[in-house]
Amino acid sequence: MTNTPLMPMATAVWLVENTTLTFKQIANFCNMHEVEIQGIADGEVAKGIKAYNPIIAGQLSREEIELSSNDENRPLQITNSDIKISGDEKKIKKYVPLSKRQDKPDSALWLIKQHNILKDSQIAKLVGITKNSVTSIRNKSYWNYNNLNPKDPVALNLFTQKDLLGAIEKAERRIKREKKEKEKQQRINSI
Repeated sequence: MTNTPLMPMATAVWLVENTTLTFKQIANFCNMHEVEIQGIADGEVAKGIKAYNPIIAGQLSREEIELSSNDENRPLQITNSDIKISGDEKKIKKYVPLSKRQDKPDSALWLIKQHNILKDSQIAKLVGITKNSVTSIRNKSYWNYNNLNPKDPVALNLFTQKDLLGAIEKAERRIKREKKEKEKQQRINSI
């Protein structure tokens, strides 16, 4: 965790409005310049920025603010809360360049043809286009359907093979579940 609070400008606004800390203390805590803090106090900087309470966010305690308020030479210490983000790897939406965005409908068509068990919503999530676009491609009513060429989205680096396998496994589980429910309904109806 870094020593800078989340949303430093909004945190600085809150500290200026709600504490008696010096501009220097607030500037050091928020990793800003004292002149910026002075501007916040004067209402010239951070107009329209909603104050962000670092106490509620768990980044500061009231005791910490009081200690630093009583001693202007004492810097504020950010509270280190060891919050574990679920999973070892955090999923990050990756930027897709303009040149590759035209490949998204092609990739959706490839997934429809190669893995027709995937729902439209799964394909839309994987490829990064709307569900309506996937549905129109599946129904062959997409505005540019005649010019689409199926392309492997993993080869185009739109998502990983692991993502694709996960989606396929999920679809297979859904199909098994639906099949069991259908058989159960047939048994109930036959009685």
